[in-house]
Amino acid sequence: MKTLKAQPRLVEQVHQAILSEIAEGRLPPGSRVIQEQIAQELGVSRQPVQQALALLRKQAVLCDAPGRGLQVAELDLEHVRNLYDLRAVIEGLAFRKAAERSGAAAAARGQELLRAGRKAVASGSVRAMIEADMAFHELIYALSGNPLVVPGMQAHWANTQRVMGEVLMRDDKPRDIWNEHEALLQAVIDGDGERAEMLARRHIDAAADFMIESLKARDRAL
Repeated sequence: MKTLKAQPRLVEQVHQAILSEIAEGRLPPGSRVIQEQIAQELGVSRQPVQQALALLRKQAVLCDAPGRGLQVAELDLEHVRNLYDLRAVIEGLAFRKAAERSGAAAAARGQELLRAGRKAVASGSVRAMIEADMAFHELIYALSGNPLVVPGMQAHWANTQRVMGEVLMRDDKPRDIWNEHEALLQAVIDGDGERAEMLARRHIDAAADFMIESLKARDRAL
């Protein structure tokens, strides 16, 4: 882990640093998460680590370890399916609203994110691919104009990152979703809310099917 500098959003930084370690496989399911060790590695006090761990436990990324302390929770495939079902509804709404009100802003800012996403896939970096995917979707949340979308999606993205990391680490050729993102962006730019919502729901449903089948294949191979 990289040492973090004190900033106003330090708890969020610690939360993301721990989540990245989990998503990239350095803290696999069952691994104990030690507060003092994380604080030392990140160069922060124990308080932001404690708060970040409490949030990750609330998000079901961590669970109580035998005896005492916390450990990385196992992925529950039923929970993953429910997560993506919920995401499909919220993302559909976000893309529809973004298309109805923010086409010009999507045109101005979206192309750079598409390029970054394709570059991340070419790099093979799990962290880069996850961050690029998040950046694209977070742009749409912001452009939707609905202030409840971002906080509503935050908890779901914690687990989505875990699922993406599990799959990306094991795929020789990661599923390239950036053509789908390009089509979604174009629907938003065109102001076609109905098409944007339809494509968003289809995109999330396809991602769910792919992720769950990949995780089932992983479990069968164990």
